[in-house]
Formats: sequence, structure tokens, C-alpha cells
Amino acid sequence: MTILLGAIADDLTGATDLANTLVRQGMRTVQMIGVPTRLVPDGVDAIVVALKTRAIAADEAVAQSLAALTWLAATGARQYFFKYCSTFDSTDAGNIGPVADALLDALGADFTVFCPAFPENGRTVYRGYLFVGDVLLSESGMRDHPLTPMRDPNLRRVLSRQARGKVGLMPLATVNRGAEAVRADFARMRGEGYRHAILDAVDDEDLLTLGEALADFRLVTGGSGIALGLPKNFRRAGLLQTAQQADRLPPAPGASAVISGSCSTATLAQVAFMRRSHNVFDVDPLALAAGEPVVARALDWAEPLISDKPLVVSASADPDRVRAAQDRLGRERAGSLVESALAEIARGLVQRGVCRLVVAGGETSGAVVQALGIAELRIGPQIEPGVPWTASLDEPRLALALKSGNFGREDFFLRAMACLD
Repeated sequence: MTILLGAIADDLTGATDLANTLVRQGMRTVQMIGVPTRLVPDGVDAIVVALKTRAIAADEAVAQSLAALTWLAATGARQYFFKYCSTFDSTDAGNIGPVADALLDALGADFTVFCPAFPENGRTVYRGYLFVGDVLLSESGMRDHPLTPMRDPNLRRVLSRQARGKVGLMPLATVNRGAEAVRADFARMRGEGYRHAILDAVDDEDLLTLGEALADFRLVTGGSGIALGLPKNFRRAGLLQTAQQADRLPPAPGASAVISGSCSTATLAQVAFMRRSHNVFDVDPLALAAGEPVVARALDWAEPLISDKPLVVSASADPDRVRAAQDRLGRERAGSLVESALAEIARGLVQRGVCRLVVAGGETSGAVVQALGIAELRIGPQIEPGVPWTASLDEPRLALALKSGNFGREDFFLRAMACLD
């Protein structure tokens, strides 16, 4: 079976974010967890392969991404997409640049673009600088992210430290002149030996203009926003149906829970909001390191509370507490302990009857989905920008909302559950 768009995402929630954008534009989309080993499901226009490569060693990130590309190429995909976070975060030496370079080489291409802009969620790029809301990336909560702190908002400078070749800029003034002007500037940059280009974008109209100009690109890279205009290219070419209900999922009544591992500012506010009216169990990494039976305690606490009113299990903590735990345990060990515990708790909750699960944080989402043995997700209706409900295509059949830590208003968890009621 031939698909139209094959995408590789560097974390699970980022993959879901991209899939949500494609579904909203009428593309029937399935998300695969890890490098796929099974056949493509029928009736699919786009496939997003969700990896967990954002913060691992660059050579391993490249190897996994190339393996995913090999599988996608066998589907005959007409275009490829490399998805990373709208805050452009990974390690300072990678992995965005090394993966993009490897994908370019494998596809026999010599030029691609980078655009993390997602205006609907407050991420914009101007003069190559990334803004979160009204402040530069370096002044946002990402400055103190426990895994991937971002303290340089200049995307050309960040990418130049990671990638091979010259990094150019497509300024907003050119974007405002339309797709033909953008295509002409791409040709100029190619002629001048540029291998990569950062794209300015401050609203959805900019993304649609850029998307139209990217119709013939073998590889596009960015956040989910730059994918906004790609489905229209397939529709113009007569390859995509004009209208279809791409986001339909089966009903999902039943018991609900929230698993929160993100320490992003948005998620901290969401957990604090839930504390006012819902039961919350806090997971302490120092207690885990001391060998205390935290998972058993959490499940004993949760069992009498399981109902359609969501309970919350949270390891989210403010930057000072996170740093204190990392100083004592080391960053990798602290993160691994928390992820493993939350994944075990999620599995235990499902075994006890939970069938609607909201997970906050990309690393946490990856650990939970792996623990539950889920390999495929059908993408459903949007809860808030960047976050849809999904349905597992494997057993157990679950409704899952996998949320990037940075996304959502403070009442997100309750809004998510209301979408299924």
C-alpha cells in the first residue's frame, strides 16, 4: 500500500501532535510506536512513527531514525517529515541536526527546511529567533527544563552547532510575498550552497504559504505547525479526498486516570489545578531510589478511587525540587526511576479497570505506552491545540491522550475527559 506522507518523530507526544494536525486537515493517520515491524493498516493516508530519540546519543538517534525511514520507504511514501518539538529542544550537540543530515543523505536530497513554529500554541519564529508567547525561548520555562534546557533562542546558531553545511534564513518579509517568492528564495539558497534553512512564521497563514512552497521537497522538518499546509498539496494533486471524517473514534466510557511526569510550567499548573478538587498521589524519586514500595502504595491508594472521576498520579515538581533530586541521584537515574515507576503504575491502573488515560510528558508517555504493549494508535478528535484523543489498536483497547508537557491550559485534564463524556 502506498501512503502519502511518512513521518518520523523524536518523541511520542510530538508524534501525536503531528498526527493531530494531519487528521484535522483530512488525512487518515495512524501512529506507530517504535520502528514498525507490521504491515501498514488499510485506509491510511499518513503514518507517523514515534521514536524516543530526543535526548539519547546522537548516533543511536540517527540509527533508529534511519531504520524508521527504511520501513516508511517500503510503503512508497511520496514525502517524508522529521518532527521535533516546537521548542526545538534536544541536546546541544544534537539530535535535530544529525538526524536531519542522515535523513537527507539517505533520501539523496541536498537541502531541507527547519520550522518549529506553532502559532496556535504561542511558538513563533522571527528573524530566526524562537519565541514562546511574548518572550524569547531562552526566557521561557524551557530555560530550566530538566532534560533539555534551551538557553539560546537563535535557531541558526543552535542548528549550526549540530548540522553539516551552511544554515540560511527565510525571512518573514519573503514569506509575506507568497509561495512563488518562497520557492525562488529556496532556489537561491540552494545555488549559494546552503544545506539547511530556518523558516520565519508568526501565524497560520505563514505556515500555509510555506507548506504550499514545500510541495516538491523530499524531506520537510519542523514542529507540527509546518505540516498544516502539506495535505493541501496532496489534495491539489488529486491524491487526497476532498473531505472525510478522519478523526472518528469508537465510544470510550469508563474509569479515568491522569499520569503526569512532565515538569514543564504548563503541566505544573495543570496538576496544581487538579489538587483543588481531585485526588493526587505524588511520586518521590528519592523514595524510589531508597527502595520504598512506591508503586504498590500508589496502586493501593488508587484502587478504591477508580471511577469516571479522574485520579492523578504525579511526579511533576518545580525546578528546585527536580534539581535537588538530580544532584543526589544523577539526572539519568532520577528520570529513569520516575519513568519506570509511572509506567508500572499506569499498567496497574489499566489492570484494575482504567480505560481512559491522560499522560503528560513525552518521556513519560513513551514509557507508559511501552509498558502497556501498545504498538499502534488511531488518531481522534482534538482536545486542545497539539493534543488529540487516540485509540489503541492493540489490546487492551484504551482511549489515550498523550500530552506534551508544554501544552494545554490549566484545566486541560478535565477538558480532556469532558471530550469523551
